[in-house]
Amino acid sequence: MTKIHLLTGAGSGIGAVLAQRLLERGDDVIALARSEERAQELAADLPGVTTVVADLAFPESVESLSLPHALDSVVHAAGVVDLGPVAELDVESWTTQLRVNLVAPAALTRVALSALRAARGTVVFVNSGAGLAAHPQWAAYAASKHGLRALADALRGEEAECGVRVTSVYPGRTATPMQEQVHAQEGKDYDPGAWIRPETVAEAILGVLDLGPDATVPDLTIRPR
Repeated sequence: MTKIHLLTGAGSGIGAVLAQRLLERGDDVIALARSEERAQELAADLPGVTTVVADLAFPESVESLSLPHALDSVVHAAGVVDLGPVAELDVESWTTQLRVNLVAPAALTRVALSALRAARGTVVFVNSGAGLAAHPQWAAYAASKHGLRALADALRGEEAECGVRVTSVYPGRTATPMQEQVHAQEGKDYDPGAWIRPETVAEAILGVLDLGPDATVPDLTIRPR
């Protein structure tokens, strides 16, 4: 039976690779796009994908999404990052990262829960090493990712009886456009060969999605060698 997956962040990095892998093996992929224009771009980049439109910067926009009766997974791979010391980060930087990285995944998961329960599906939160430890300059981003870990832990306990599995994936630095942006904010040269390949993280997520019914993976940490 064909599986159906809802993905955020399918336009680049880990999410794009995962979407491509799922489509190649014959699964159905619903990619969330922030605008109609972006939805058209995703459809061109990922032949066979279905798109829905909601802007994660405005989490309330997910309320009106029309989703299938059953979903085998929801993978939250979208995120934003804006580094800076607490002394300089303004309210907009804090609220944007919290909206996109935490509030939107919570809202989207709630909207999708009935479909996830119907399929006894899996929720995957692509977190970050920053969700395990916070470092200077990373306060707002790490706070959003620590919150995402709390969301996953609470959801896991709440939905276990409904057969919904919840996994947090904590990749270390991964060679994605976001990582290039981070290096620019840090004032460092960027060498993608020094970091985890997005394909590696995507394959790990596929392993979680394909796990047999007898087990669950609550947390998965992936680090560069």
